[in-house]
Amino acid sequence: MALAQVFERVLGGAGGSVRFTAYDGSVAGPSDAEVTLEIKSPIALRYIITSPGDLGLARAYVSGHLDVHGDMYTALRTLTEAQIGTVSWEQRKELIKAAGGVSAFRRPSLPPEEHARSPLVRRHSRRGDAEAISHHYDVSNLFYSWVLGPSMAYTCATYPKAEASLEEAQYEKFDLVARKLGLESGMRLLDVGCGWGGMVIHAAREYGVSVLGVTLSEAQASWAQDAIAKAGVKDLAEVRFLDYRDVPPEQFDAVSSIGLTEHIGLANLPAYFSFLESRLKPEGRLLNHCITRPTTKEPVRAGGFIDRYVFPDGELEGVGTIASAMQDNGFEIRHEENLREHYALTLRDWGNNLEAHWDEAVREVGPGKARVWRLYMAASRLGFVTRRIELHQILGVKVPSDGSNGEAGVPLRPWF
Repeated sequence: MALAQVFERVLGGAGGSVRFTAYDGSVAGPSDAEVTLEIKSPIALRYIITSPGDLGLARAYVSGHLDVHGDMYTALRTLTEAQIGTVSWEQRKELIKAAGGVSAFRRPSLPPEEHARSPLVRRHSRRGDAEAISHHYDVSNLFYSWVLGPSMAYTCATYPKAEASLEEAQYEKFDLVARKLGLESGMRLLDVGCGWGGMVIHAAREYGVSVLGVTLSEAQASWAQDAIAKAGVKDLAEVRFLDYRDVPPEQFDAVSSIGLTEHIGLANLPAYFSFLESRLKPEGRLLNHCITRPTTKEPVRAGGFIDRYVFPDGELEGVGTIASAMQDNGFEIRHEENLREHYALTLRDWGNNLEAHWDEAVREVGPGKARVWRLYMAASRLGFVTRRIELHQILGVKVPSDGSNGEAGVPLRPWF
C-alpha cells in the first residue's frame, strides 16, 4: 500500500476530510479537503512510530518533517480523535514497512526546541521553576509583541461582547480583576507572576494604586520596567525579577495572581496560598485567575507535547482543588466564575496575530519555535472549545477563622 494511504489508515481516515501527500509521491483523501497533511520524509514516520500518543505527530511537525497546509485549528479539530497510541499492531507494521523496515524503530534525534530537563533538578524547586519559566517566557519580547498585541497580556482576556477586539478584551480582563479586588487610590497591590506588567500598569494608571509586580522572567521584567516608564506611572509601579517567595514581608491590600498557579504544582498549593495570605492585611483580597481541569479526577500533569515544548512542569488542577487550597490556607471564597469560552476567543486572536506575522516570527525565533507556538495555540484553543480545560477566577478574602471577627469587608451583593 502506498505511504499516503497507510498514513490515512493510521489516522483513522480523518473522516474523509483531510488530504494526505507523501514523499513517495502518493496521495490519499479528497482533493477539495480544507487541510492537507504532507509527510515530507521517513523521519516523520519514525517520530510517530517511536513516540507515544500525539507527541510523535508534534515532534514530526515541529522538526519540519511533517507539514500542515491549511488552518491548524481546523486540522486539529478534524484529527482530535486520531492518536497513534490507539493504532493496532497490524497498522503499525504497515507504517514500519512503509518507513523502510525495522530501521523505523530507531528513534530520531529530538527537535532542539524540546526542553532538556536535568535529572538533577527537582520539579518545582526554585531552580526548576526558574528554568521552566525561562524556557517559555525568555523567547523574544519582539516575538511576543507580535503574538500578544500592544497589551502584551499573556493570559485569558474577557470579551465584553463577541465582536470586541483583543485589546478591548484584555483591558476588560485587567479592569475586571481590579473591580473584583476593590482597588482604590492609595491601596497597595502585589501582582505575582506579573508577566510584561499589564496588570501592574493598569492598576497604577486607572486606579492610582501602588503596585509591586514580580516575575521569574528577566526578559519580562526588563520589558515591564520600560513599559512602566512609557506609561508615566514610575512613581506608583515597579516590576522586579524576583521569585514570589522572596517578596518582602510587607502588608498589601490586595494580591492578583493571573496565570501563575499553573506553574506552582499541586503539592505546593497550600504553601503558595499560605504565603499570599501572609502578605495581605486583614480583609485583603486575592484574585486567582488560572487554567484548570474540568474535574478534580484527572491527572494534573500536562501532556507530553505541552510539558516538553511549552510549559515544562506545568500542572493543572480542578477548580475545586484550588478553592479548597485557598479555603484551607486563610481565605474565604466570595466569588468564582468560569471564563472558558473567553480563552478560546483569546487563543483565536493570538493565532491570527501569529499568522499575520509568520515570516517575521520565523526570522526572529526560528521555524521550530514558531511551529511550536502555532501548534500549541491551536491545540489549546481546541481544548477550551471542547472543555478539556477551563479558566476560572476565584476571589478570596482574608478573614480570621478564630471567630473573633468575621468581617470580610465586601458588599452584600457583587459590586463588579
